[in-house]
Amino acid sequence: MGAADVVPGVSGGTIAFISGIYEELITSINNINLQALKILKTEGIKKAWQHVNGNFMAALFLGIGISILSLAKLVHYLLDENPIMVWSFFFGLVVASIIFVGKQIKVWDIKAIVGFAAAAILAYYITTLPAMTQHGGYFYMFISGALAICAMILPGISGAFILVLLGSYGTILGAISTFDIKTIAVFILGIIVGILSFARLLKYLFTHYENLTLAILTGFILGSLNKIWPWKMVTEIKKIGDKTIVLDKSTSPFNYDGDPQILWAVGLAVIGFLTIFLLEKVATVKNN
Repeated sequence: MGAADVVPGVSGGTIAFISGIYEELITSINNINLQALKILKTEGIKKAWQHVNGNFMAALFLGIGISILSLAKLVHYLLDENPIMVWSFFFGLVVASIIFVGKQIKVWDIKAIVGFAAAAILAYYITTLPAMTQHGGYFYMFISGALAICAMILPGISGAFILVLLGSYGTILGAISTFDIKTIAVFILGIIVGILSFARLLKYLFTHYENLTLAILTGFILGSLNKIWPWKMVTEIKKIGDKTIVLDKSTSPFNYDGDPQILWAVGLAVIGFLTIFLLEKVATVKNN
């Protein structure tokens, strides 16, 4: 998940889904509630830790943190030097994840089909939206934090990409670089409210509408493929603070302005594709 979150346009939620920990993640987040505080007060830290699945959450976020710290520079270097190679690997990985998640849909009834199609169209539309101009304001930053974290745990769309669309990417980067504690605090508050609220919604949907929810999530992943298509045509370059945001659109490898590296791209896409089934195999062995 950490490696995916480093790559703009790839959601850590997608990796959580295909690695088989998504529902446990949502349930664990959902358990961070008033009951957890009551258990902490009446029964102590150990029981509260068990209630929120502390070992799982600690291991997960430690892994994400280590991955981000260790891979951020490497991934950004590879994206600058060999973007087609990086995008091809993730494209193959996400294509395989569509098959993996789709297999879990028990019945393709009219609701599942409509939900799948609507989610795919919505996700594709989001990937084509132009970025907004830079915005500030505490309420706007609160909303940005809430929406970004929802996107981060929703398979298909990355939180960083949502911040770029909202025009908040440069604002939060500027706040971090200048130690603007108020802006950062409001943004983090938005993240907390967003993730706790959205986790409850997802938990409810999985409990009462599992088949439809899986169909919708699969559609989101399918629609997001446009964002990680390896061959891009630059449409606009924006400077936000000391960061450069490149806006682009998908194009054919035969229209790509440069070496399309088709054979290497196909090879890495296949590796990414097979990686998912390796993860599935590992998860199956672990569960048995």
